[in-house]
Amino acid sequence: MKTLAWFTLSGLLSFFTCSTFAQDTSRVLKIYNWSDYIDENVLTLFEQETGIDVTYDTFESNTEVEEKIVAGGKGYDIVVPSLDFMAKQLRNGFFQRIDQTQLTNYANLDPAFLARVARLDIENAHGIPYMWGTTGIGYNREKVLALLGDKAPVDSWELVFDPDNLSKLAQCGVSIVDEPTELYSIVLNYLGKDPNSEVTDDYRQATKDVLGKLTDYITYFDSADHIERLANGEICIAVGWSGDIYQAMALAEEQETQQDIVYVIPEEGTAQWVDMLAIPELAKNVTEAHEFINFLLRPDIAAANTNYVWYPNAVTASSPLIEDDIISDTAIYPTPAIQAKLFTKSRRKVRVRHAIENEWENLLEQHSKQP
Repeated sequence: MKTLAWFTLSGLLSFFTCSTFAQDTSRVLKIYNWSDYIDENVLTLFEQETGIDVTYDTFESNTEVEEKIVAGGKGYDIVVPSLDFMAKQLRNGFFQRIDQTQLTNYANLDPAFLARVARLDIENAHGIPYMWGTTGIGYNREKVLALLGDKAPVDSWELVFDPDNLSKLAQCGVSIVDEPTELYSIVLNYLGKDPNSEVTDDYRQATKDVLGKLTDYITYFDSADHIERLANGEICIAVGWSGDIYQAMALAEEQETQQDIVYVIPEEGTAQWVDMLAIPELAKNVTEAHEFINFLLRPDIAAANTNYVWYPNAVTASSPLIEDDIISDTAIYPTPAIQAKLFTKSRRKVRVRHAIENEWENLLEQHSKQP
């Protein structure tokens, strides 16, 4: 599935390898990004075009980013936090303003998408949209139907939020994304409440009515390994990010594991998220950071990354370069009707964030006591 993007970039890499240019080895860039979230050939091409030496580290959750940023950034020049997380940290002055005059490719971004992002990143001042997507259900069709029958509610959150269903699915393995704010928003929406509720009791009620009844049947709380586990058949259900599930599909095909994996946006709706390219306040290589951001906004590069990670980007001109089976898939690029059921997370007050964190810690502790 991803071979088209690889060969396209391979051709470019061959061209630049044969080209001669001066490299300034003193130019460096240190990036901190989610795992499996960029085509490695893109990094190589950037280094070859610019002579900038890239150090690329990965993380698994926004909490890891927060620890680095609060501790002074740990030398990173670019980090890729979720929009709501970035907006929360802007109050503390942890990110620099983006100098849009250095981004010659800024006009490639979708103005309507930028307008939505600006609700949290005022005037689009501190971040650039990298990728976006949804949080939904990835499931193994054969195994789920074998356990629940042909009438299994595979298009509904009931598939995983109903303890009767999950107790049966536990036989083939269940993974839940380790991202508490996102998951609580989804549960609140499922219960008919405001997904961005500022009422702390709503989160305690979500634990009592839904999540607290599920921990005995959850195999993993995980934000990374579920890709391989789903691909090799170790689990049959993964609540996770859209692109991760599609990567599991591609991996299953590549490894010929014979796992029939499906991704669905549940009919009740779900969270739409945006990950942002941001420059920490204490970054040292700010010019190089802007160069990299500008590079990612090129249509060919944005398309190559989407073709690799199976997440949509906000670079409009990249659409003709995206593989047909990606851009035509409504679970990746939702129709207007589906988008109407999506919601974005907002900044929450400190007391609400603490309530979510406490509830999540209690769930993880309860899960750890499983026999």
